[in-house]
Amino acid sequence: MRARDQAVSRKRLPGTYGLYVVTERWQGRGHADVARAALAGGARAIQFRDKEMSVRELLATAAELRAVCTAAGALLIVNDRLDVALAAQADGVHLGPEDLPVAAARRAAKGSERRFIIGASASTVDEARQAVAEGADYLGVGAMFATETKPDAGLPVGPQRLAEMRRAVALPIIGIGGITAANVAAVMRAGAAGAAVITAISRADDMEAAARQLVRAIEQST
Repeated sequence: MRARDQAVSRKRLPGTYGLYVVTERWQGRGHADVARAALAGGARAIQFRDKEMSVRELLATAAELRAVCTAAGALLIVNDRLDVALAAQADGVHLGPEDLPVAAARRAAKGSERRFIIGASASTVDEARQAVAEGADYLGVGAMFATETKPDAGLPVGPQRLAEMRRAVALPIIGIGGITAANVAAVMRAGAAGAAVITAISRADDMEAAARQLVRAIEQST
């Protein structure tokens, strides 16, 4: 087994994702800046998300983030872009309702030498069951609370919806949307395997300290 594959195998998470940080560029902070601070604060997974970069920029940034995450023993997930995720040798991709279907992504990633993680967004129990049937590895459910970061997130579904999905499917579920250290306990107690945040880290005065605070809140609620 090559060194890269050994590192990936050590990063496999047994049903829990803990603090899962989605990166953004914010006031001079780049994706790698956010990732490094989040990982130093205890994040276990990084999702690279950028709707404005060219494909070449996406690939270069994903490769940089892959190195950062590998050094920290954390997962790197690429949002939306299966092609970028595979080319950068990321650990996986996260797909939304308008992206490539999970089943098609699974077929495209079949030639990978290692297990490729595919996450899928779901807002209803039916969508969750469909994602499971198509081969998703985890679900992203939200918005948990009101958020301004993703205008397309829709109305908050709350931890109650996550709890419904937890009873309906066996996959790990990650709550996302408006999560902070003050409300993350409700998400985890609803059955989440992790909590995904964006602005709670990227726009914090001290990103590493903010990550540590969230990690503590997650650990105290489980």
